[in-house]
Amino acid sequence: MSDKRFDLPTGLGAIGLGAALLTARKGRRAAALVAGSSVAAAAYLARRDGGEVADLETRVSSMNEQIRQLENAVAAQVQGRMAAEEAVKSLSIELAQTEKRAVDVNHLPTILAESGVGGEGLTDVVTGLFNHDYFLVALDSRIAAARRHLRPVAVALIDVVEGRNGEERPAADARLVAGALRETLRESDTATRLRDGRFGVVLEDTPENGAIWTIERVRRRIAEEDPDLTMWAGVACYPAHAFDVPAIIQRADAALDAAREWHQDRIEVATAD
Repeated sequence: MSDKRFDLPTGLGAIGLGAALLTARKGRRAAALVAGSSVAAAAYLARRDGGEVADLETRVSSMNEQIRQLENAVAAQVQGRMAAEEAVKSLSIELAQTEKRAVDVNHLPTILAESGVGGEGLTDVVTGLFNHDYFLVALDSRIAAARRHLRPVAVALIDVVEGRNGEERPAADARLVAGALRETLRESDTATRLRDGRFGVVLEDTPENGAIWTIERVRRRIAEEDPDLTMWAGVACYPAHAFDVPAIIQRADAALDAAREWHQDRIEVATAD
């Protein structure tokens, strides 16, 4: 059986033809009825076509909006990528500058001598330890290297005096303290004697707990040499307490002042405030 479907335009044509025949055979009234039906069907067809066009326009408008949103998202991604590339470039420049400053401590004597830092020499004439200028440059180098490799660095300022009591106590024999430092510290650590007679120690790759234990070993070594001596020490660490040389020395100095408030041996740790 054949598949016959109703075609509205064809039907309307048939209705028009029927109207013409009725007009010829039965007069205007019957023809008017048929013609009215044809007009109504034509109006329905027009409304249906108009609705399809409106629906199509709505879909096109929605697709245009989606395209606009996609273009905005792509533009935002491009801007984000450009910003990330700028950040990487800036970080690379900063890293190169840090690497330039991160001088190998083994080469510091030559560099300091060529620059004239340290006067006639790099060592303290009494103890043979490195001097104050070397302490500052070595600390700066250690912190630069620690920043590059994300490693901790500890600084300790040490003051040793004679006697166990009293407000006015003379400084202990600097050579005895220097010997205790040499026997206790690692080869990678740096021991110096500062201009004011105190001792500065730089402990590479050492966090707070390790620094406290190292300075405690120094204290015990000094006590073995002379039990009548008193040792005070202030410890500060990068990056826990400060991020540059002046700040970390200031923190260690404040911790040493706090230690001096005690009459007996005392090791104080800096705060980040």
